[in-house]
Amino acid sequence: MPLVPMRQVLEEAAKVGYGVGAFNVNNMEQIQAIVEAAKETNSPVIIQASRGALKYSRMIYLRNLIMAAVEENPDIPIVMHLDHGNSLKTCKEAIALGFSSVMIDASLTEDGRSVASYDYNVKTTREVVDYAHSLGVTVEAELGALGGIEDGHGAGLRGDEHLTDPNQVEDFVGKTGCDALAVAIGTSHGAYKTLRYDKDGKALPPALALDRIEEIHKRVPTLMLVMHGSSSVPPELVEQLNRFGGNMKNTMGIPMADIQFGIQRGVRKINVDTDGRIAFTAAIRKVFAETPEKFDPRDYLKPAREALCELIKGKMRDFGQAGHAGDYKLMTLADAKKKWYGGCGCACGS
Repeated sequence: MPLVPMRQVLEEAAKVGYGVGAFNVNNMEQIQAIVEAAKETNSPVIIQASRGALKYSRMIYLRNLIMAAVEENPDIPIVMHLDHGNSLKTCKEAIALGFSSVMIDASLTEDGRSVASYDYNVKTTREVVDYAHSLGVTVEAELGALGGIEDGHGAGLRGDEHLTDPNQVEDFVGKTGCDALAVAIGTSHGAYKTLRYDKDGKALPPALALDRIEEIHKRVPTLMLVMHGSSSVPPELVEQLNRFGGNMKNTMGIPMADIQFGIQRGVRKINVDTDGRIAFTAAIRKVFAETPEKFDPRDYLKPAREALCELIKGKMRDFGQAGHAGDYKLMTLADAKKKWYGGCGCACGS
């Protein structure tokens, strides 16, 4: 079975009211863990790769590993998504490899570090939409700019200056025709998602602009929203990592209650990367600390894979996607093009 268009997965989620986790990968063990979690929980899933991941593993290797997972699990809806594409050229390269969904993040300029103008964002996103939709490929865009830096991408922003303006959303979606929209509400990449601390210097959960999600959903109720930087950074995993030689201090993630608030108000895709990295590394550190004589990579990559699988299963249950893999007949990109993009090429379906 070929890869599934992300638009179908998100629209089916909207019908029932759940979110779908989008999990970043860099290697085989991560892909296996994510797909095994989807299989065990009977969940649709989005596997995504950033430009940094594709550079690390080389695009063709990661693409073929994901396709192996698709072949092995024909009944699980699997989306292969490009995370934070920075240009039409990058998106074209991913689509040529068979990605069924791409993100064009033109909220920043092509260098991935400088905040772009609204007009640049609209123009660049529209170019990607025109190309991708002609091939049935889903497009995620971003309005507003996220905080933090991930895989060399991000302006390191803090504060609310670059949060998504609900007043721009209808205009942006109308002009670009994007299928899904990543909104900036105060989440950020990485394991340190807050500027708030108590009197003792302990990190407090970030103050998210959840009212913006509510306002956007009220104005454009059919728009599929995306939350980036949504790792919860579980304290127990950080503690394990530190106990076995790590040095992560004063970390803070996004409370699950805030993510579920968003899911109830139109968030259909939730990006998770940092949590997986912590679970994976904590398991490896444990093996190294407790059995320093071991040197076979399988001895530490297997428990790392198992730890990641358990983490992802919990996310899938929390997001509500568990149990929904068999709800619908899987579409191809050709089906998506015919259903949604056969006329004018935009998301209107005319």
